Amino acid sequence: MSQEAAREVALPEDRLWTAEEVAYYLSVPVQTVYWWRGAGRGPAGRRVGKRLRYRPSDVRSWVESLSPDVAS
Repeated sequence: MSQEAAREVALPEDRLWTAEEVAYYLSVPVQTVYWWRGAGRGPAGRRVGKRLRYRPSDVRSWVESLSPDVAS
């Protein structure tokens, strides 16, 4: 098993994701996820009590909605 495969985390499909899990899925820093939220960008998130959570389907839909153009 490669080191890359050993580091992979299985993200749960049967519960909401944390901002950390979204960041891992998208390969971006956690602060980027929070910045997107504050700027009104990024996948739709929900407050559950004091916690921010994301539906995996919303994250995937958001990714699919992005332009396939490469940012410059």
